[in-house]
Amino acid sequence: MSNQRERAQQRVEEIAALPVYRDRNLALLTDLYQLTMMYGHFKAGRHEQRVVFDLFYRKNPCGNGYVIAAGLEQVVWYLHQLQFSVDDLAYLRSLDMFSEDFLEYLRDFRFRGDVYAVPEGTVVFPNEPLLRIEGAIAEVQLIESALLAFINHQSLIATKSRRIVEAAQTNVKHPGSAVIEMGLRRAQNADAAVFGTRAAFIGGCVATSNVLAAKSYDIPVAGTQGHSWIQSFPTELEAFEAYRAAFPENTVLLVDTYDVLRSGVPNAIRVGLAMKEAGQSLKGIRIDSGDLAYLSKRSRQMLNAAGLADVQIIASSDLDEYTIRDLLTQGAEIDSFGVGTRLITSTDCPALGCVYKLVAQQFGDRLEPRIKISENPNKVTNPGKKKVLRLYVDGAAVADLIALADEQYDPSEPLELFHPIHTYKRKVVQNYEIEELLVPVFIGGDLVYELPSLRSIQARVEHQLSAFSSEIRRHLNPHEYHVDLSQPLWDLKQRLLHQWRRSAQS
Repeated sequence: MSNQRERAQQRVEEIAALPVYRDRNLALLTDLYQLTMMYGHFKAGRHEQRVVFDLFYRKNPCGNGYVIAAGLEQVVWYLHQLQFSVDDLAYLRSLDMFSEDFLEYLRDFRFRGDVYAVPEGTVVFPNEPLLRIEGAIAEVQLIESALLAFINHQSLIATKSRRIVEAAQTNVKHPGSAVIEMGLRRAQNADAAVFGTRAAFIGGCVATSNVLAAKSYDIPVAGTQGHSWIQSFPTELEAFEAYRAAFPENTVLLVDTYDVLRSGVPNAIRVGLAMKEAGQSLKGIRIDSGDLAYLSKRSRQMLNAAGLADVQIIASSDLDEYTIRDLLTQGAEIDSFGVGTRLITSTDCPALGCVYKLVAQQFGDRLEPRIKISENPNKVTNPGKKKVLRLYVDGAAVADLIALADEQYDPSEPLELFHPIHTYKRKVVQNYEIEELLVPVFIGGDLVYELPSLRSIQARVEHQLSAFSSEIRRHLNPHEYHVDLSQPLWDLKQRLLHQWRRSAQS
């Protein structure tokens, strides 16, 4: 265990040295009501009371059948370095809301709780805890907003990226079509751009135009030239020739500055033929506007007729999974796709909507379950300290089971599962294997989880998805994957609901 902790510590220190993390203090990255609740608990002398919170989401984004969990690295870094600086305390003092003894408490504040989380790259579903946090109520309350921001954003972008990548992979004419993330200039800010790029790579993008993200996460970087490069030369051909001279080993030419078919492609062919004669090769052309299906097909014909069949065609221009699928349905001759705005902002679904709910609280020697009641059945929380079990039969994921943390299951015994709301929907699973999705990350404030590399997270996505049926993975009206409650958890939930009803009526 000590060696594991040493490796975990070394890894998080490597990550903390990255430009996106270095010399940053995010202790005040919280909503004011987290601090006011902390203060209230402190003044009431209950700030050390132990609680359990779950972080989960209620609805899959973008009409998808699942979510790809991402953002845990940022959570680990944040909790590992979390402390209030002198400037932070001075600012809080200036608000004239908090007493000096509370500010002294914050001066020595460190995260000392337990965190269990699903590893990044895990396929997850609504209502499953992505993080389970246990610790003193003051510290667990403080970190709510930051954790939600990290997990919400990167999980959303990883999922959106995966949808786009899978759309590109339906390219029959050009199998293995790649997606390049190009959203830096359209992201909501610099952090959204860098961490969005990271999430996009988790989802399956092969490269990025974002140099800072590429450096930070060892992601392949890609880019050609903009329209201003072409415009800055007397002629388009001169611009192409100058770019070839600068990058003879990686010449990709933007052909839509003036006229794709009457100017851009013919000039690219001239450069391509000259390069061929010189023993070089034109790598590709990029089309960034117009009717991409028509222009790509005509461009392919022109390139092939000129003996340049190996020149690739790259398409960009407000692409997403829907436009890519439409283009491929129309027979577009596109080898790879540059995707920006609609990926980095997840335009059609700009928020995942994770929530952070109290599920257990210590009273005396007992950890008592807590439940949030709502008139909306989907918002009634699952009480108690829980775990998530994934059941496999012959390597295929058949159901997930949300169970109480102390429950034990014997895979050699048949297990009856039932829908948590429509309980008449039942099935029996036999001869199954169990994967426990939540793994320990922090224990007593000590980091025990060695953060994986980005490429291993990307590989986990592929491995995870391979266990799910195509009906669950499809983009339009996907089949609902079974996520059930264990019988003890369901019974507990019903008991708490009945207790509340009786108390409300008395």
